[in-house]
Amino acid sequence: MQQFRPFLVHGQWKQGQIAAPVVDPFSGKLVARVAQATELDVDQAMASTSSAAGPMGQLPSHARYNILQQIAALLYRRRDEFAQTMTVEAGKPITDAQREVSRAIQTFTVAAEEARRIPGEVVPLDWTPGFDTHIGLLRRFPIGPILGITPFNFPLNLVAHKVAPALASGNSILIKPAPQTPLTALLLGEVALEAGVPPGGLNVVPCDNLLAERMVVDPRFKLLSFTGSVAVGWMLKAKCGKKKVTLELGGNAGVVIESDADIELAAQRCAAGGFGYAGQTCISVQRIFVHHSIADLFTTKLLMHVARLKTGDPTDETTSIGPLIDHAAAERVEGWIGEAVAGGARVLLGGKRMGSLVEATVLSNVNPEMKVSCREVFGPVVTVTPYRQLSEAVALLNQSDFGLQAGIFTQDINKIFHAFRHVEVGAVLANEIPTFRADHMPYGGVKDSGLGREGIRAAIEDMTEPRMLIMNLKDPPSSTEKSV
Repeated sequence: MQQFRPFLVHGQWKQGQIAAPVVDPFSGKLVARVAQATELDVDQAMASTSSAAGPMGQLPSHARYNILQQIAALLYRRRDEFAQTMTVEAGKPITDAQREVSRAIQTFTVAAEEARRIPGEVVPLDWTPGFDTHIGLLRRFPIGPILGITPFNFPLNLVAHKVAPALASGNSILIKPAPQTPLTALLLGEVALEAGVPPGGLNVVPCDNLLAERMVVDPRFKLLSFTGSVAVGWMLKAKCGKKKVTLELGGNAGVVIESDADIELAAQRCAAGGFGYAGQTCISVQRIFVHHSIADLFTTKLLMHVARLKTGDPTDETTSIGPLIDHAAAERVEGWIGEAVAGGARVLLGGKRMGSLVEATVLSNVNPEMKVSCREVFGPVVTVTPYRQLSEAVALLNQSDFGLQAGIFTQDINKIFHAFRHVEVGAVLANEIPTFRADHMPYGGVKDSGLGREGIRAAIEDMTEPRMLIMNLKDPPSSTEKSV
């Protein structure tokens, strides 16, 4: 890995005038220094993205398909490099990083297929008397330049979820990666160039927040696609004026365990969903509501599964829980645990911090007002709360400003559909944890969890505009045959 990394504007690598460090969250060692865009660089990047919108929009679907398939192939060829880069810059356990690369390959592969089947429609207009000869054709056209702002926790696949549908739908896109994890996005820029993305079709521009806000308000961008914190996301939306905005802002995902659930399955999946990547995913299991009749048995099984998870060096393939992204994040999680305990919560497992590592922590006796319950922990912490009636569990689950995904474990189809009707989230998962995501499915939430949906086809809808062609078709004039 290079010690200094330039950024990508209009097919060229720019050295910049200043650089920012990228630090390994586990070891604290310097990984690389990454050039940061200045105001002039950002102006050039925005102009590049704007000028590339025309050529990108003219690419036929077979060309977009080939580019996206080539990106997927190059990702596969360089999969070890991508995984190792994510591990050192994000502290992501290597096995999780390898899975993320596989998911990104799938994301680009699906996008390639979707590039060839962006739908249109024939709209009959002869419903109204006098419009007998009119017919409408509806097609979707690229929206224009797109700005994507991405977080640290999935430095490849969440970038892919913005880049892949943008390219599939014939749009240019500028990516502003998270300051903690720019290296993976820059590697993807290399791959895109090699795959034949036209200059300016993808620009990757690390910069400070003030310059990012300048891009957000620039009218040349027709869509802002932001994944990150609640406060920043809604603040940026307020600045966007007339442009379209999609937001994916996180959550505090809840799971309901009914008395008829497969307890072993529920415990195993909740352990996996609560502590993968140290809980640093917006659909990490955070709040578990378990029927009082099985609460002790479920909690015992959960603790057994969690206790087996290894915390430590993310380069070790046996590690399940690596570091949080930095010491400040770990100290915040430790503080929230301490506040909960001071308020009467009980630590059933874990609770301690060692540098940027936080032990897998299970809490009970938690009330809804505690930060570990009502806010997004974004760390390896789950809470377990008993309930008596399903309606009570649903009410507790909905007692949140977030609404991304939720899970319910039960063998009763009526209970599943009750949750589907009444839980205020973007997706309900039956006999599965809310941490589940298939990369082609519509994905997003309600309330403070965001606005709009990701997933290739859903994103393409946001990244295109419908346009009607209305034709007044007349019968051709009849001709009289000449006799010979």
